[in-house]
Amino acid sequence: MPGPLNRRARNLEEMGINMGALHASAPRRHYRPLDPRPGDVFIASWAKSGTTLMQQMFHQLRMVAATGGGDMDFDDISRMTPWEDTALQVDCDMNQPQRAAPRGFKTHREYERLPAGARYVVTLRDPKETYVSMHRFLDGWHLERGALTLEAFWPLWMSGGPGGCDYFTHLVSWHARRNEADTLLADYRKVAKDRGAMIGRLADFLGFELSEAQAAIVEAMTARDFMHAHKDRFDDAMICRAMEERIGIPAASDSTKVQAVGSDAAALPPEIAGRIDALWAERALPATGHADYASLAASLG
Repeated sequence: MPGPLNRRARNLEEMGINMGALHASAPRRHYRPLDPRPGDVFIASWAKSGTTLMQQMFHQLRMVAATGGGDMDFDDISRMTPWEDTALQVDCDMNQPQRAAPRGFKTHREYERLPAGARYVVTLRDPKETYVSMHRFLDGWHLERGALTLEAFWPLWMSGGPGGCDYFTHLVSWHARRNEADTLLADYRKVAKDRGAMIGRLADFLGFELSEAQAAIVEAMTARDFMHAHKDRFDDAMICRAMEERIGIPAASDSTKVQAVGSDAAALPPEIAGRIDALWAERALPATGHADYASLAASLG
């Protein structure tokens, strides 16, 4: 396997080289794969669909329930809710003690590849928004800024991120579980617009009884302004550190997942929008009965 380039990738092949080198150079001093336990919670949103917001909401909610206050004493939210698909690369023990119960984990997988007997929190998002957001996220971090146009970004979007699946596999899998007691499914835009309602739903799902004051703490700590002010906690710090030390990509790269302004699907080229529409008609419509994402989102209540 070729060694790292010691710089950001300039095309898809180079990104594969860098990621392969990162995986091959993993130290494996602390890494242990996940040993699932009944009651574990998986934050299982697809890439760029609200995962970070839900990690923060979940962690602050369980900390408020356990201690009466929030918790920002961490360098990376994915240290609080570990991500198995990057655990080897960052040398993480997936079973390390967590600060409060229940245990929580991040994933971009579909239901069929997760442990049974857990609970699952999933926010869905318009596929066109995820496309623009993912390009915005990787441009200038894994990739040299401007190296890939939105048109050329298609294979990366279809990959779904580390350990993930394509958008439509994820959507169909979780939509089928929308009425299951172990699954909390929501539209990301509705969650972002009315965090208070989602905090109440998530608290009920986890079996917590919060006071109004406790709920207000969680709501304040999941606001975009608050998270942007603490964006260094939401920038994949562990992966950034590993990439700098082992494959030469500066940790100072802008990898934050919390932007001051959200991504706009209107930026999508017509060719890419057409491809997504065609896949929706082929894969999502027959499985969900919804002609587009707006219709599906409205059905989630």
